[in-house]
Amino acid sequence: MEFALQKTISLLLFILIGFLLKLKFKSPEEVTGLKKIILNLALPATIFIALLKVNISMALISLPFLAILLNVVLYFITGLMLPLVGIEKNTAIGRTSRLLIPSLAPGLSSFPFILEFLGDDYLAKAAMADLGNKVFVLVVLYIIAMKWYYQNNQDVVGVIGNSRKIKNLFISILKEPVNIFIFAALLFVVFGVNLTMLPSFFKDTFSRLSIIMTPLVLIYIGLAFKIKRMQFVQIFSLLMLRAGVILVLIASLAMLFGGINGSTILLIVSFALSACSFWPFAHISLIDSSEKNKNTNAKTFDSNFAIGVLALSLPISTLLILCILSAGNTFSDVFNLLILGLTCCFLGVFVVICKSFKSFIKASSTTSKKYSESNA
Repeated sequence: MEFALQKTISLLLFILIGFLLKLKFKSPEEVTGLKKIILNLALPATIFIALLKVNISMALISLPFLAILLNVVLYFITGLMLPLVGIEKNTAIGRTSRLLIPSLAPGLSSFPFILEFLGDDYLAKAAMADLGNKVFVLVVLYIIAMKWYYQNNQDVVGVIGNSRKIKNLFISILKEPVNIFIFAALLFVVFGVNLTMLPSFFKDTFSRLSIIMTPLVLIYIGLAFKIKRMQFVQIFSLLMLRAGVILVLIASLAMLFGGINGSTILLIVSFALSACSFWPFAHISLIDSSEKNKNTNAKTFDSNFAIGVLALSLPISTLLILCILSAGNTFSDVFNLLILGLTCCFLGVFVVICKSFKSFIKASSTTSKKYSESNA
C-alpha cells in the first residue's frame, strides 16, 4: 500500500507541474501540440511494445466487441439518466449529452494509469478494447448524429451525411497512428515475432518513447484542466451519474458471473471510467457549422455544452481512476465497488436536488417580497 501511495503522489506531482506550466503555455495551440505528440508518438509506441509482450488469444480478440457492447449500453442508459439532472432527451443539450456520454477516451485518461498500476499485459488488453470503442465513436455515433440532424432539418437532402463521408471515417480509423501500430503489432504476433526478436536499436527507440508517455499525459492533464461555471452543476451531476452507473453495472456483473480476478475488474473499471471522447464533438462541430450556414434557430446540438462536458470529464475521470487504482485491491472487491458506484449516483442526484431546492427558496422569497409590496 505504501508503494501505491508513493506512486500516486509521484503521478499527482506531474499533474501539478502541468498546472503550473499554464503560465508558459500561452495559446491553446501549444497545448494541442503536446496532445498530438502523445497520441501520435508516445502512445502508439507504448501500445506497440505492450502488444508484443503478450500472447494473443481469442479472449483478446473479443475485447473490441465487448467495448462496443459497453458503448451501446452506456448510450441507452444515458437517455434514462438525463431526466434525473433536469435535461430533456430531445433538446439540443439532451442530444449533445447522448452523443458524448457513451464515448470513451482511454488514451489520455486511463492508459497511463493502467500501465503504471497493472502493467503491460493489461495495457495491451485495454488497447485492443479501444479498437471497438473507436469504431463506435467514429462511425456509429456519426450515423446517429446525422440521423438527428436530418430529423431536425427535414429540408436538407444529402448535404453531408453521404456514403463517401462514412468511407472517409473508416479510412481515418485505419490512418490513426495508434491503430496502425496495433495492427502492425498483431501482425508480428501472428507470425511469431515478439519483442526480444526485434533489432536492439528498434526496441530501444520504442522503449524510450514509451517511457515518456505517462509524464507527458499527466502534464497535459494539468495544462488542460479547466472548470467553466456555465452549466457546471448539470455537467458534474451527469458525469457522476455516468461513473456511478458504470461502477454499479460492473459490480453487478462481477457478482453475477463470479470468478473474475481483481486485476481484471480494475482493468474493466479503469477503461469504462475513461473521459468522454473528442470525436463526438467533431461530429457536433460539423453539424453546427452546417446549421450556422443555414441560419437556423433550432440547433441539433449545443457545442458550448459539449465543450463543458469535455473540459470537466477529463479531471473527474482521471481522479476517479487514480483513486481506485491507488487503493490497491480495495475496489477489486465487488461490494466496495458497488458502494462507490451508489455513492457517485447519490452525489450526481444530490447536487441537482440542492440546486433545485435553492432555486425554489429563491423563487419563493421573490414571490413573497412582491406580495408584501403589493399589499403595502
